[in-house]
Amino acid sequence: MISWMQKHNKYLVWTIWVATIAFIGAGFVGWGSYDLGSRAGNVAKVGSIEITQAKLNMAYTNVYSKYNEMLEGKLDDKKAKELGLIKQAFATLSTQAKILSYAKDLEIVVVDSEIAKVLENIKGFQKNGAFDKEIYTAYLKSQRMKAQVFEETLRDDITIGKVLNILRTESLPFEEESVSSAMHIADKLLYTVLTPSDINFTVDEIKLKEFWETEKERFMTDKKYKLSIVWTDTTNTEVTEDEIKAYYEENSFNYTNSAGKQLLYAEAKDEATKDLKLKKSKKSAQKSYIAFKKGKLDSSENTTLALGDNKLSKEIWSEIQSKNIGDIVKPKIVGNKYATLKIEDITESKVMTFEEAKENVTQLYTLQGKKEALFTLAEDRLKTLNSDNATVSDFITLDKYDNLEALNAQESLQFVQKLFTSTKEKGIISILDKIIVYNITEQKFEKNDTNQSNFIKNSVEQMKNRTFENNLIKMLDKKYTTEVYMEGLIN
Repeated sequence: MISWMQKHNKYLVWTIWVATIAFIGAGFVGWGSYDLGSRAGNVAKVGSIEITQAKLNMAYTNVYSKYNEMLEGKLDDKKAKELGLIKQAFATLSTQAKILSYAKDLEIVVVDSEIAKVLENIKGFQKNGAFDKEIYTAYLKSQRMKAQVFEETLRDDITIGKVLNILRTESLPFEEESVSSAMHIADKLLYTVLTPSDINFTVDEIKLKEFWETEKERFMTDKKYKLSIVWTDTTNTEVTEDEIKAYYEENSFNYTNSAGKQLLYAEAKDEATKDLKLKKSKKSAQKSYIAFKKGKLDSSENTTLALGDNKLSKEIWSEIQSKNIGDIVKPKIVGNKYATLKIEDITESKVMTFEEAKENVTQLYTLQGKKEALFTLAEDRLKTLNSDNATVSDFITLDKYDNLEALNAQESLQFVQKLFTSTKEKGIISILDKIIVYNITEQKFEKNDTNQSNFIKNSVEQMKNRTFENNLIKMLDKKYTTEVYMEGLIN
């Protein structure tokens, strides 16, 4: 699912164009922001539309939360960076900005009453089924966002919706018939499933080193920072029950469970206590920072960390990267403490030696070697495929494929989708780490199921709309240029 989203992100923005509304409606789940710096608060300009830092943060938050949900809450900053989520967020905003530029050319207008109607219907801002201004104001405060910024984002969302609605078309009878026919084609196969276990692969040390020579730029040491840290602990900071309750009441919208539901005081007490202690200890941390800067206070810890180490947050590493040797980073929250950091030295990333990289190189070399050997085996098997060395399937269709041996449900689905979009009577289809060698021995048409008529109609309309939207984006890509003010947003 993740690789699919990455591949199709550019042309599927319409599926998340209401990201702002959907995210708020989910219930105030905070994932932080991605601060890259900006030029007058803007990160890029697309056509006539400026993309602000605030919008980028909102888009990044939305993408992060979607991936985190797919990964069952296991997404972290390092993985987010590997997946290029900030680039995905910007790609979405860039495409949206092109549509907004086009909307300007078409003179499409969204009036304030339309924004008000959408705002009032966001469930996250409702209490007892009605819009609650206090909840809305509290949310804006928690996100450090002005109402004007948020409501202009809603205006953009509504505008994009109007543009895309222009492209909406109904299916035609002959289109439904064509899709119905394709869905009811049934194939009987002669097939075999090959896996890496069918390959005997031995690592050749000489070839391994030759492989490393050609790929060694992919194997780099971590950039490392030697740091002196002054810790300001908050464990012994005194807080009363009344103070904790008052703090919770003021910030209750920040305390939610995984489903986005607000926690009761008893459930949020520990977290609220920690946050209150941090708030009360902030001045003490600032005093320690001044003393440390003047050389009147020794560091609590001296350590060397690789860039991005989980000991420090994404935000702290972002600031560290903007500093030089000898610079001091002002107090930042790390767990239930404040950390004041001084950069003592920086070790730049460099190409690993063969010995340093050998374990990782061996894994990649083995993976590629097995893949190549498996394809060679598949090509040989295709030439000799027969009932003695292969399986004969029952008739399969796009929605009936659960009888394929050696493939689970997801693998079977992927195989059938590729099979029915192929024009080859016999061939090789790769699914993850498996290869299916097949030959279609018989074909027929299944009877049409009238219960599927609505499904077919919806499918045709979705395909048509997606095609129109894809072509619109291609046209807008040529029509409007993108000017990016900083690095890290595009490849």
